[in-house]
Amino acid sequence: MTKTLDLAKQLISIPSVTPDDLGCQKIIADRLSNIGFKIENLRYGEVDNLWARVGTQSPLFVFAGHTDVVPTGPVEKWRNDPFTPTITDNIMTARGTADMKSSIAAMVCACESFFEGKNTISGSIAFLITSDEEGPAINGTVKVIEHLTINNEKINWCLVGEPSSTNTLGDVIKNGRRGSISGDLIIHGVQGHIAYPHLAKNPIHLFSGALQDLSKEVWDSGNEHFPPTSFQISNINAGTGASNVIPGDLNVQFNLRFSTEITEQQIKQRIENILNTHALDYTLDWTLSGLPFLTSDGELVNAAQKAIKTVCGLETELSTAGGTSDGRFIAPTGAQVVELGPVNESIHKINENINIEQLEKLTDVYTEILNNLFNPDVS
Repeated sequence: MTKTLDLAKQLISIPSVTPDDLGCQKIIADRLSNIGFKIENLRYGEVDNLWARVGTQSPLFVFAGHTDVVPTGPVEKWRNDPFTPTITDNIMTARGTADMKSSIAAMVCACESFFEGKNTISGSIAFLITSDEEGPAINGTVKVIEHLTINNEKINWCLVGEPSSTNTLGDVIKNGRRGSISGDLIIHGVQGHIAYPHLAKNPIHLFSGALQDLSKEVWDSGNEHFPPTSFQISNINAGTGASNVIPGDLNVQFNLRFSTEITEQQIKQRIENILNTHALDYTLDWTLSGLPFLTSDGELVNAAQKAIKTVCGLETELSTAGGTSDGRFIAPTGAQVVELGPVNESIHKINENINIEQLEKLTDVYTEILNNLFNPDVS
C-alpha cells in the first residue's frame, strides 16, 4: 500500500458528512507539522477549518480542499459500506474517494515528496482545508480568506483539488467558474374557492406568462471562456393540498449560472422588468453564491499543463464548465486559481469511486507542479 493510498483510506473511513470534520483535519495537520508546516485551527460556528503554512516569503502557493462529504443516500444500494473503502480491480469505492479526500491525500504526500531533502524554498506553501464546502459554505473558506486578509497573507497561486477530470486524470482542468445567483420568488394572489374564481386571484395562472418569458430569455451568448448564461427553475410550489382551493401564493425558486458577459445587477434588473411587465404582485429575495472568475494563461496554468504532460502524457483542456467551488472565494483576492483532481463521473453518486492507479499519478502531478513553480530549472 502506497503512502497516498494509505492516507486516502484513513480519511475516507471517517464519516465526515457536512459540516462535520470528525478528526480528518487533525490527521492532515499531524502529517504536515512533521515536515515543518505551522498549523492554525480555525473554527467558525460548527465548521472546522485548517490553515497550515510553511515559509514566510512570497510567492505563496496554496492547496485548497474540503474534508466534508455529501450524505451517502440509501446505504443498502452501495456495493460496500460507504465509509469502508473497498478496492476491486484497482477501483476504490466509498463516499469521498473522488470528492475529494483522495486529492487531499495526494496533496499531503506530494508535499512530503517535494520537501524530502529540502530545508527551505524561495516562497511558501500552505493548505486551506474546510469542512463546509458541501454545505452552506458560510463558515468555511470564505471565513478563512477573511482571516488571511486581516493578517496580510496574500495567496499568489491556488490549486483546488476538486474532481476536474472528465474521462481520465488530467484531461481537463478548470481555470475558472461561472457565477451563480438564486432567486426565491413569491407570487401573491388571492386564495378562494375554486368554484368562484372571480372572487380569487390564482397566482399560478398569473405567473404563466412571465414563466414563458423567463424561460425563453436569451441572457447572453457567452464568450471564448464561458458558455451562455443559463436560467433554470429548481422548485415551484403552491396550494393547500385541497383540490377545491385556489392558492393564495406561488413559490418559485430559480438559479442562473452566468458568464462574464452579464453582471449580477443586470440579471436582477432584467428579471424584475419581466415580472413588472406582467403586473405581478411579488416578493423576490436574491442569494449570490459567487461571481464568475477566470485564470488566464500564467505561471499556475502553465505549471499544471506541463506537469500533466510530464506525468500523464496529455495536452490538457482548460474549462470553466460545471458547478461552483470554493475557488470563487479565493479568486477575488487576486490569486491565480485552477482546479485539478480526479475523474468526476461518480461524484455525489451511489458507489462513488476512484482508480487507485490514477490516484498515484495525481500525487506525481501535484509534486511536479510544485517543482515547476519553485524549482523551474530542475523540472
